[in-house]
Amino acid sequence: MNPATPERGPATAAPSLVEAAASRRSSLIAAVFLMATSAIGPGFITQTATFTAQMGAAFAFGILASVLIDFVVQLNIWRIVAVTRMRASDVANAAIPGAGYFLAALVIFGGLIFNIGNIAGSGLGLNALLGLDPKIGGALSALVAIGIFSSKRAGVAVDRIIVVLGILMIALTLFVAFTSSPPVGEALRQTVWPDQINFATITTIVGGTVGGYITYAGAHRLLDKGTVGVENLGPVTRAALSGIAVTGVMRFVLFLAVLGVVTSGVTLDLSGRAANPAAQAFQAAAGEFGLRLFGLIFWAAAITSVIGAAYTSVTFFNTFNPKITERGRAWSTVVFIAVSLLIYVFIGTAPAALLIFVGGFNGLILPIGLTIFIYAAWARPDLMPGYRHPLWLTVLGVLTCALTWWMGYKSIGPIFAFLNM
Repeated sequence: MNPATPERGPATAAPSLVEAAASRRSSLIAAVFLMATSAIGPGFITQTATFTAQMGAAFAFGILASVLIDFVVQLNIWRIVAVTRMRASDVANAAIPGAGYFLAALVIFGGLIFNIGNIAGSGLGLNALLGLDPKIGGALSALVAIGIFSSKRAGVAVDRIIVVLGILMIALTLFVAFTSSPPVGEALRQTVWPDQINFATITTIVGGTVGGYITYAGAHRLLDKGTVGVENLGPVTRAALSGIAVTGVMRFVLFLAVLGVVTSGVTLDLSGRAANPAAQAFQAAAGEFGLRLFGLIFWAAAITSVIGAAYTSVTFFNTFNPKITERGRAWSTVVFIAVSLLIYVFIGTAPAALLIFVGGFNGLILPIGLTIFIYAAWARPDLMPGYRHPLWLTVLGVLTCALTWWMGYKSIGPIFAFLNM
């Protein structure tokens, strides 16, 4: 026996173990930022500015509600997708025959509506940053997203771009929040004891941060990367909690930034086709530099959300055609973005109003998918061999289902009224 063999064995095995660990870490980081940047898109930014201008510090309660609902939804769905090693629609079909097709159709349609809003948001961002017409800015941004997915290294590009732009969004928004000097004490009080509660705004902000495709964005990214199974449950749970923490902090920081502007006496214009309340808030906080800064933040939020909405929506195409390859999904994503762009170019709704409506619409979709998943966890434990879903998560899931169904019912009329803003 060659005496050098035992020494070479570990040496040659070590790089593969290191590469596997690095790959898993990369997929977890990408999933966190895909969820976070999808949740902190142009819709959320516009919704936050609009509702803060309308409700003041009382909107803090809506932010808290969205974070708590986010926690229950994401933790349930990420864990179930990971241990079943199945896409959301496949889990739904296994739990309730036919439900997966219904869920996939809803998510794809909701994702399309969301992506129209995201492209509108990218146009508003370039308008604030460079003064471009929103339609032209939206078209250019859509072409950038299409270029990413046309690349042979699309997966790597998506992961890196999402992480870089996500960090940029967090840093720039923190700067503006400190500049606007918000009344933090009053905001904290109304977080738990609000002067008023508006369920339509909560449904909309929940839909804009965890509704529709956003619910499944990070979980499907982990699935595509192979970071699944009971053995990866710990890292998956930590990644979900990290994503929730990132989005939660960003939601409050953005809210505080706008609140500081509103309480200083600035009145934001919330009506008309040219309305961009978030841009006005940033301009009031930091002048012309603040406006350009906002444009960059808003564009970064929009382009990452275009990528997230298109990518996640297309992962549901396999429900109808399981033979679609990874390359086929990349081209389907290109078509998805192109269709979203065409609809945006010809639609007559003001971009800001559209961004608020899409959040509310996807908030109505949220309880459907969550209900199916909670039922699967309770009725089909055979889908999760070697794993028992925690009872406390199931109970919280049931309570959240009931709450989101009720909020959706109370909010249908006001949500569609957003289109007339």
